[in-house]
Amino acid sequence: MDIDHHITYVENFFENLPQQISIVNAPFWDLHWFNVTKTAKTISNNLISGDGGDELFGGYTFRYEKYLSKITEKNTVDEKIKMYLSCHERDWVPDQSDIFGEKIKFSWNEIYDFLRSKFDNKLSLLDQVYLADFNGKLIFNMIPLYEKFHTHFNLKYSAPLLSDNVISFSSKLPSFLKYNHDEKIGKILLRNILKKYKIDDLILKQKQGFSVNTTNLWKNYGQKICKHFLEESRIVSDGWINSDWILKYINKHDLEIRYINKFYGLLAFEIWYRLFVTKEMRNDEKLII
Repeated sequence: MDIDHHITYVENFFENLPQQISIVNAPFWDLHWFNVTKTAKTISNNLISGDGGDELFGGYTFRYEKYLSKITEKNTVDEKIKMYLSCHERDWVPDQSDIFGEKIKFSWNEIYDFLRSKFDNKLSLLDQVYLADFNGKLIFNMIPLYEKFHTHFNLKYSAPLLSDNVISFSSKLPSFLKYNHDEKIGKILLRNILKKYKIDDLILKQKQGFSVNTTNLWKNYGQKICKHFLEESRIVSDGWINSDWILKYINKHDLEIRYINKFYGLLAFEIWYRLFVTKEMRNDEKLII
């Protein structure tokens, strides 16, 4: 197809993290949408995206495969939630409760309570997962964050797949039009539409997202940046995060990826804290070590 592609190269993924966090006013680190919207603004005042395709039409095939291999209709609600969380292993660590200081009373029960309605119903196993993904990942994460970047760059944003009609339509689709369990392929209906118009070669069978290679990031400069900010951390000195947990892992070069992700989350918390609480950091400050 005659499409004018634009590629955005990011040399230091954390360089503009203070600015990104100041825009969303939340301690998130994987804010790749900042780079997408920043580049889009140089091209047009309008931005159209396919947001919602994975959540509404079954795109997280790696998660479904693992979940369906471990869970049946006979499992309890809490067992389903536990397995659902285990399919998001990059988002938490086994000693999660040890991260937090005296000011944060971490509780897995609160997370279970949030998810319980998504799994305590008569929906099929996969439909329960779709419901949890839609409410957790999309509604309470991606959409609010993305909207702040659209506003900041003054972009008119449109996501056709997130229209009320498409959301309603997708919720009524049978599972075989979303995920093929035998071939481990998702978004079946969307693929069929592309095939109909002979443009299905634009997509790959395997799911690919925007996420960076966090391990390489850690080895190149992520660890250095985390050490710089967390070894004399404000969120530690003020009692929010446990210094013992940080010291236990921060000097390890070959750290498990889920721990790396957790350190990036703590880095974002530290930057947010210095921006909005101690106010010692400017939003235009660059993270260059």
